[in-house]
Order: sequence, then C-alpha cells, then structure tokens
Amino acid sequence: MTSNNQGDQAVLPPTPNNPNPVDFGPNVIIFDPSMDVGSIQSRVNDILTQQKPNQFGEARYAFFFKPGSYNNLNVEIGYYTTVHGLGHSPDEVTITGGGVQSGGIPPNGLALNNFWRGVENLAVHPTNDGQPQTPKNLNINLWAVSQATYMRRVHVKGVLFLSDFHYDGTGGNYSSGGFLADSLVDTSVISRTQQQWMSRNTNVAEWPEGVWNMVFVGCENTPSGPWPQRPYTVVNTTPLIREKPYLVIDKDGKYSVRVPHLRRDSKGPSWSGSNEAVTSLPINQFYIAHSNRDNADTLNAALQQGHHLILTPGIYRLDKTLHVRHPNKVILGLGMATLTPTTGTPIMKVADVPGISLSGIIFDAGPTNSPILLEVGQPGSSADHSTNPIALFDIVGRVGGPSVASATVCLTINSHHVLLDNVWLWRADHAEKSEYVGWDTNPCQNGLIVNGNDMTAYGLFVEHFLQYQTIWNGERGSTYMYQSEIPYDVPSQDRWMQNGEKGYPSYKISNNVTTHTGRGMGIYCNFLKDGVQLDNAIETPNASGIDLQHLITVWLDGKPWTGINHIVNGRGGAVLNRQPMTATL
Repeated sequence: MTSNNQGDQAVLPPTPNNPNPVDFGPNVIIFDPSMDVGSIQSRVNDILTQQKPNQFGEARYAFFFKPGSYNNLNVEIGYYTTVHGLGHSPDEVTITGGGVQSGGIPPNGLALNNFWRGVENLAVHPTNDGQPQTPKNLNINLWAVSQATYMRRVHVKGVLFLSDFHYDGTGGNYSSGGFLADSLVDTSVISRTQQQWMSRNTNVAEWPEGVWNMVFVGCENTPSGPWPQRPYTVVNTTPLIREKPYLVIDKDGKYSVRVPHLRRDSKGPSWSGSNEAVTSLPINQFYIAHSNRDNADTLNAALQQGHHLILTPGIYRLDKTLHVRHPNKVILGLGMATLTPTTGTPIMKVADVPGISLSGIIFDAGPTNSPILLEVGQPGSSADHSTNPIALFDIVGRVGGPSVASATVCLTINSHHVLLDNVWLWRADHAEKSEYVGWDTNPCQNGLIVNGNDMTAYGLFVEHFLQYQTIWNGERGSTYMYQSEIPYDVPSQDRWMQNGEKGYPSYKISNNVTTHTGRGMGIYCNFLKDGVQLDNAIETPNASGIDLQHLITVWLDGKPWTGINHIVNGRGGAVLNRQPMTATL
C-alpha cells in the first residue's frame, strides 16, 4: 500500500538548489544498467582505492544504482561509502558477480576498524564460486564489518560472510559488531570470527555460527541452542519499528523518498510477500544540501520553511545549531554525511514533535567543547509519540579521530517513545595522529543519556567514554543488543572511581526506574594501565521490573591485574587477565 497523505506537510515548490533534473552533487555516482559494465567497475575501483585506507579522511561517496540488472560487477566499498538501489523493492536492482562487498585489511583480513559504510535496497547474486581458502561451491558475498555499518533491505541470493575469509592462519581476521535489518538471505550467513551482531526483521535460511553475542529480533528461521554455549539471543517479534526512509526513482526519472509506516509485533522483512505501507514524498519537498555551499544558516532556513533535508556526501562545518522543529520531517544523509560544530555549539536539536526521521549521519565533535552533539526533545518533554515516534537510523556520534575534539555528551533523548535503530556513539580510541586521542585530549563524559520514557533501541553501540557509557533515566526502556567497550586509556584507578566503587558501569539504569528490558548485552575491557578494574559492568536498581537477559563481559586484552569484577550489581564472574576471558549471566 502506498499513501500520499502528508499530514501537515504542504507540497513545496522546488528550492533554488533543487532543480529538475535533481542535482545530488559530484560525490553521488549514479549508475544505469545501460552503461558499460567496465566503466562502472573502473569507477567503483577508483573510489575503493581512495577510500579503503581513508579511515579519517574527508571524502564521502554514495553510489546510486537505477533499476535493472548489472552483471559481472564487483562493488567493493571502503570508508564513508554507501550503496543505494533506487527500485521500489530490493529485487528491482540486481548486482550479479562479486556482489556488494566490504573486505578486511590485507594480508590477514582484519576488519575491526571497518566502520562508516552501508548498503541498502538492492539484491546481490554473488557468483565468486570457490575462492581460495573458502568452502567450494559457495557463492559468497563478503561483508566483513564492525560498528557504524549497515545492510538494509537487501536480498542476498547466496552466502553472506561476516568476516574476511582470506585467512592466512595468523588469527587476524576478526570483525566486530555489525547490523543487518529488513533483509533476506537465501542460503547461509557465515559469521566465522564476527564477535557480535544485531539482526532485525530478517529471513536467513541458516545461521550456524557465533562467537559472543548474536541477537535476533523479529527474525525468521533463527538459530537455537542454550545460552551461553550457543551465543544466540532470540526475540520472537519486533515490538515497534518504522523502517528507514529510502530513495527511489520511477520510470520517468522522477525521484521520491519512501517513508515506511510504523509496524508492531512484526516478523521478517517488510517488503517480502506483501505490499509495503509507505508514504511517498516527492523530491521537490526536499532541500538538497551540498557541503561546499551550504552552512548552518541555509540549512536552518530550509528546515524553518518546512522542507525535508537530504545531506549529500561531505563534511558540513556549522557555526550554529541546526533546529528541527516541524513534525514528520525526513533528514536523510548520503555517503555518511558528516556534521561538525566549529564554535562549541550543539550540532542539532530536534523538537518534541512526532514523526521525525534522522538517518545516515555522523555527528562529529569539534575542537571546542560542545555540551551535547545531538539532542532529541527539550528537557521536560512530555508529548505522547506512541503512534508516530521520532526515529534515528544509522547514526554515529564521534568524539575524536580525524582531529582533536571534545564534547560532554554525544546523544541525549528527552522525548518519549523514540526509536534507535543502529546507533554507534564513539569516543575515539585511535586516530589519524596519536596526539589526537587521550584521556585529556578528546574527553567526553557520556555517550547516551535517556530521559524520555518508552525508548527502544535495536543495536546500541557505545564505547570508550570517560564515565558511564549509557545512563537510562526514563521508564520502560528497552535495548536489544548492546555492545560496549569501556575506556582503554584510564590513567589510574584513583582517577576512575565513583561512590567508592572502581570505575563507572557501562550501562547504568537510574534508581528511580522500575521497569526496563535488556536482551543480549556485552561489555568489554582492554585497560592500558596496570591494575585498573571495573567493579560492575551494569548497574541497576533493585526493582522487580528490571529484566535483563543474556549478559556477557569479556577481557579483550590489557595490562596485568586489569579486568571486570562483576557483570551486574555484584553478580556474575570476573574476567581478569584472560582467566577466564569471558563471563556470562
């Protein structure tokens, strides 16, 4: 079902930077099935050569594939690259050959830093049969990734590998923490050394492997086995979700953005076996931004006039806060579009209004401390958004990495009923230059603070902040798959204490909270100073409505006498100096 009901949104005239045909700028590369496949391959390879080593570079790209078939093509992508099929369903764009891939770093395929990339709304038919050191007779699509990546609305007509299979025996091909949603895999997902993973609303024929923490919510054909011998957490249906908005093009060459409707207690992909319920937004309702000519004033003017917003690939340096005040607005980032403050202001504030969708954006701290990078709802927000929630998809909050940076909090949620769908909040533990990271160099106290009630997170990744990684003050919150590394660079135990305890728990549920749900939660340590320990990975009030299941701590590496002493509130075994490496509860 397609709906054109725009609610309060009037049809807006084209904006000055939104001509016909649409100008997505030079870093959106648009492919058509009539093009020579060699030319397509050459363009993809040129960008891969630039982006594969470009972890902290400034270039960003998006590949658009118009509906049709693309044969004998291998689309491998690197940093800050996203791939978008423009069909109304994933099967309207089919890439046959190598597929759409993300490989590890040679020579041993390590993918622990394979961040900031994604693919959505297409089908891949991999035919890379019998590659070296892989099982024979398998058509494999390689997707060796870690945090801040996504695969959505994808139909894999073969095997999906989640860690690099070009393995030379040195033990280095780990990957860590990806996200698969609203997708169909015809055969197997082989996770191999992928350490943790979030799957939501998928249908996978077989998932035989797992390392620490593999979470499945609203998925069909889920794996089974007793925890923790089999590291699977299965939630039968997805309580509440609205899928990410996506671009399409019709037979007349007109673009629009489709906004899927809210689903409750759903299972399996939204597009498989039935017509989707969506709202279709014509492209002339969007202000199409370009980093080389737009600034905070032009973006705020477009938002104030009621336009939706497309951020084409680039870095947008902002001297003022962006304000999103109108309900039901879509802000869609392409190519991991990046917003960064230049004067220590918050990057964006979203009003307490219904139906906002934010997606595909890096919120990157600047050199002057910002009190917050992204705020959803103002303090004291009270509106009921249960029938039309604010939703965040594929969002990154980053403090440090490309340069010296500082913030106090990455993300604060004040509104009720907010949905988070694949969010990574990261205080950088490594950087372009070593002098760009350090306890006093790229400080940030907390990754996420939740003050609103009834917030739901699917795939929440929060890492390396100086104090609590996540603070949950709101009632009836839910987290499905939590991955957190506590800070590596604690300078000494006496500088990392609170209430007489060693360290700050990663996930803190405040004492006033009576009801909270958590499923599949992993907290890991790698302390670089001797003797630094964390007493509790998770802290909760003693209330009967606190329901946490399938919890794991891991000692990744570190100095002597370091570790995590308990999993939650003094319960659960210790992980110290690899004895044992993991503990579960």
